[in-house]
Amino acid sequence: MDLAKAVILGIIEGITEFLPISSTGHLILTARALNIPTTEFLKSFEIAIQLGAISSVIFLYWRSLLINLEIIKRLLAAFTPTVIIGFIFYKTVKKFLLGSVNVVLWSLFIGGALLVLFELAYRERKGVTEELSGISYRQSFLIGVFQSLAIVPGVSRAAATIVGGLILGLKRKTIVEFSFLLAVPTMLAATMLDLLKSAPAFGAQELIFIGTGFVTSFIVALFSIKLLLYFIKNHNFIPFGIYRVILAAAFWAIF
Repeated sequence: MDLAKAVILGIIEGITEFLPISSTGHLILTARALNIPTTEFLKSFEIAIQLGAISSVIFLYWRSLLINLEIIKRLLAAFTPTVIIGFIFYKTVKKFLLGSVNVVLWSLFIGGALLVLFELAYRERKGVTEELSGISYRQSFLIGVFQSLAIVPGVSRAAATIVGGLILGLKRKTIVEFSFLLAVPTMLAATMLDLLKSAPAFGAQELIFIGTGFVTSFIVALFSIKLLLYFIKNHNFIPFGIYRVILAAAFWAIF
């Protein structure tokens, strides 16, 4: 790892965090392409810089996160299943799944195909939930269950929550924004849990790498969020599903 690679990984994270293509999967594949060894530090780095991208949500949506009590309560309901499942499987995921290229590629490929099939079949129903404060606690909790699927690298937290929200009767823009906001407590908890366990073993240089990736992902994610909100006004997620399948096939062929 060096500063240049930390910046590259930060850019990849900022671009992919809120898209239904798996930021964790892209970080793992990028690290493999750059010949960065799969160490415990790299795994912690990949988790920590995701918080940089998530911080852009706090910057853009701080009113909803700090002032709107109705939205906060729904985020807590959605966060509950995620934190329970994440705490139970944290050690297993970090030891056996995080860093596994094969797991990422299969998740990208299968998830991409399912995303395309879902979008081809999906038709927005009448009476969909259009306001964040109109999301029920039941819907919120179930969205959290869908998000928990992203504990497997390559699944994509954004894809799981967005598809789950569409199935549960939310308008596309509404579930995309809810997915943004839900990422804040989810990634904050994941990062704090990991750093509490791992940070004491890191030296000053490693902390500089984490800081560099954090700041880079924050800046890039500000633009990524705006672009995604613009994109979904007139498009579905089929292009992202196709991209996932092509990426997995290309990586298999090349590496």
